[in-house]
Formats: sequence, C-alpha cells, structure tokens
Amino acid sequence: MAALTAVLVNIPGNWLLIFHWDMGIAGAAIASSFAEACSLAVLAIHALRKMDKRFYGLSWSFDKAVLLHVCRVSVWSMFHSFIGVASWLAFFVAVEHLGEMELAATNVIRSVSTVFFVIVNSLAATTGSLVSNLLGAGQKRQVIPLCNCVVRLGYAIGFPLVILAVIFYRPIIGIYTESTALMQIAHLPFVVMLLNYIFALPGYVYMNSVTGTGATRMTFIFQLITIVAYQIYLWSISCFSTSLSVYWTAEYLYVILLGLLSVIYLKYKHY
Repeated sequence: MAALTAVLVNIPGNWLLIFHWDMGIAGAAIASSFAEACSLAVLAIHALRKMDKRFYGLSWSFDKAVLLHVCRVSVWSMFHSFIGVASWLAFFVAVEHLGEMELAATNVIRSVSTVFFVIVNSLAATTGSLVSNLLGAGQKRQVIPLCNCVVRLGYAIGFPLVILAVIFYRPIIGIYTESTALMQIAHLPFVVMLLNYIFALPGYVYMNSVTGTGATRMTFIFQLITIVAYQIYLWSISCFSTSLSVYWTAEYLYVILLGLLSVIYLKYKHY
C-alpha cells in the first residue's frame, strides 16, 4: 500500500511540477521526495493503528546491545540505498548533456517505470523476508527454488502489463505531454525501459535474497561493483553515442550484473 501510494502521488506530481509549472528536473526531484514522504506516512499510520505494539515490541525503549547489532546490519543497507539513488543522479546528469527534450523524455519514462518498479520491488522485498524464514527453519536448499518461483510469478504479472504499455504507448505518454516531438523522442527509449523488466525482476529478487541471508555488507559490495561498471558504461557511451535509447541500456548492465553476483553468492557461499 505504501509503494502504491508513492506511485499514485509521484505520477501526477511529475506531470504537475515538470510540465504544468515548468520546474524541470527540480520538479521531478520534489515530486519524488513528496511521494516518498507520503509513503512513509502510510507506513507510520499502519504501524500505529493496525499492528499489535506489544506483540511486535513497538514500545519506546533503549537497549544498547540491540541497537548496536541493528546498526551493524542496517548501516550497509543505508549505504546500499544511498548509492542506488546516486546511480539515478549520474544517469540524469549524463542524459542532461543530450538536451532538454531528451531530459524531459527521460523524466516521463522514469515516471512510468515506477509502476513496474513497484511490482519488482514488492516481490523482491517479499523474497528477502521469505529467505530469512527459510534459513530460520533450516531449509537452505529451498532458497534458489523459492527465488525461481517468485521470478516466474513476477513474469506472469508483469508481462501482460508490458505488452499493454507497448500497445498503448501514445495514450500513456499523452498523460504527461501533448508534444509530438517529445513522444517521438521517448518512443524507443520507452520500449527499452519496458524490456528491462525481463532482467530487473530476477536481478532484484536475487539481490534481496542475499539481503535476506543477513549479508547486508555483501549486498552493498555487489551494489558498489555494479555502480562502478554502470558509471564506466555511461562514460563510454557518452563518447560515441547521442541516442537516448542507448543510454537506457545502462539499466540492463546494472540489473544483470547485480543478479549474476547475487546468484553466484547464493550458490557457492556458506550462509
């Protein structure tokens, strides 16, 4: 529900701030931040009103040992989230050099991609929790089959939406802009973004499975390696290409490498 709230706020927020009020990339940043704030508010309301505070230990207390243990595990997750945002910043900076129309098209495409990211992120986060439960039950051998099952489920849910988005491309982009030139610029990159769902789903599912094992530092290392490769790729294509669709293929490299590193860890590392 929190993720859905973020999407429902972010999409009209982007349209209002970027195009209606002509705030450009600053409007995209404000819309994204406001959407995250609304998502946090939904989570807070749910925790305060719906969850059993006594059962889940949600009362105010201070336990230094528990706090230090949580910090040791979670600090890598915080770094992981930070560099994840940094990759998007680098991408937008690279695209900005292509021109104002390309940057506007990228903002529109990214806004639409959040719908698919909600599916990917929800399934990936759930997988992380299920992996933790499996390990707690001593069923390590079921981790990979579980991930494969979640990936198949994600494809069953997402592929029909991808096909519909390709077919109804113009009405979808038309929600954000009536500019024919902008629609033409965004068309091929839009298709490239949609096809990335094929690789993003397993990439994030397997990465969150590693997080579910408690190896948050390893997840951060994988993310760091991937970010470096991502930056090198962006720099390389900026030297010879001015096509927006080529820039969007950087997302393929990002999720494929992330998924490969995670699968290798899950298959060969003792956890």
